[in-house]
Amino acid sequence: MTTSGENLREIVLDVLLSVLCDGNYSHITLSLVLDKYQYLSKQERGFITRLTMGTLERMLEIDYIINEFSSVKVNKMKPVILCILRMSVYQLKYMDNVPDSAVCNEAVKLAGKRGFKNLKGFVNGVLRNMGRNLSHISYPDREKQPIKALSLDTSLPEWIIEQWSRDYGFKRAESIAKSLVHRGKTSIRINFMKTDKEHLTASLKKQNISVEDVVLPDYPDFKDALYIWDYDYLLNIEEFLQGHFYVQDVSSMLITYLLVPKQGDYIIDVCAAPGGKSLHAAQLMKGTGMVEARDLTDKKIALINENISRCNVKNVKAVKWDACLLDDAALGRADKVIADLPCSGLGVMGKKPDIRYRMTRGQEEELTELQRRILRNACGYVKPGGILMYSTCTIDKMENEENTQWFLENHPEFSLMLQRQIFPDEGSGDGFYLAKMIRSGI
Repeated sequence: MTTSGENLREIVLDVLLSVLCDGNYSHITLSLVLDKYQYLSKQERGFITRLTMGTLERMLEIDYIINEFSSVKVNKMKPVILCILRMSVYQLKYMDNVPDSAVCNEAVKLAGKRGFKNLKGFVNGVLRNMGRNLSHISYPDREKQPIKALSLDTSLPEWIIEQWSRDYGFKRAESIAKSLVHRGKTSIRINFMKTDKEHLTASLKKQNISVEDVVLPDYPDFKDALYIWDYDYLLNIEEFLQGHFYVQDVSSMLITYLLVPKQGDYIIDVCAAPGGKSLHAAQLMKGTGMVEARDLTDKKIALINENISRCNVKNVKAVKWDACLLDDAALGRADKVIADLPCSGLGVMGKKPDIRYRMTRGQEEELTELQRRILRNACGYVKPGGILMYSTCTIDKMENEENTQWFLENHPEFSLMLQRQIFPDEGSGDGFYLAKMIRSGI
């Protein structure tokens, strides 16, 4: 069953409006849409994904381009018209296989269909002028305005570029920013309790799914992961449905790998949803011991339980608990505690591009306080001689290194074993931070 190009663009329009106007998250909204339209062809679903994520990834540059050609600036436009123009600009600039005439015609039709017949001429005029003159746009000078130029080149807000430049230097900030382009490969963690790498690889390749080993030079013993691509729909892969693998970023896997769970351990994961690190720990413990996967809401607990069931893991239990509240019954009980805490998410913008438009420096400061509040409780659950693993999926010294320093200064019973900021431009996964700390005592 197929649909017309106009309808595909209308689907994308609805996703963009849901994300940009209603505040829904792009990865969740797009996933729900692809579930709904799973009957579409692989090519059609790929078009929806690329146009949606590409428009969001490039939105600051796209808005700059629109403002160059439109007498009505983006901050004065009606949301529907603005989203139609945004997705059209992305097609004109980044999708060479789509004719300019088709982009303009479909945008005009879509404007009329959504009740803006009086603006069809405006949409047509802006886009046709743009199609003729796109290569003549003047951008900020890279030498005189490096922050502004990089911001437009990568569609990252200037405050993020400035923050990274201050923390890591401009060249590293530029490298990080340019690496946050949506990647075509999906990293998966092998469930060794159900299969092995050779069988899983062979089985996926038989389905014409491209497979590649994940190789980490810093961790040569890490054998848990594969990259896959050229697949259409995750729920059509029998090995996924049977729990033979779990979709998880490589950097996220490293958190549990470097925690080194041992057989028989009792582990508390204080903010566990959707459960990837908990399930990984359970696997590394070879089905022994217990991982208590905690989170705040019924919805998150249901998600953890769904993954536990699909992967058929017996030594994980999901528990509803607010990490901001101290659990007296858990004090001093855990061999290891995973504290992968709510954060600004700047390390995962490659997969969740709308984060860059939501987050502010003020919100980072609020999150830093939340992280400290949770750490105060989480550290109490660690036995003497046990391990606390603090991690985030962000690139921000305030939330990461500075928080770890604060924690160690205020909790002298803990000492730092390992600390690392993983950057997305290193090539293996998202931006993550980890600090492995041991509690003194026997």
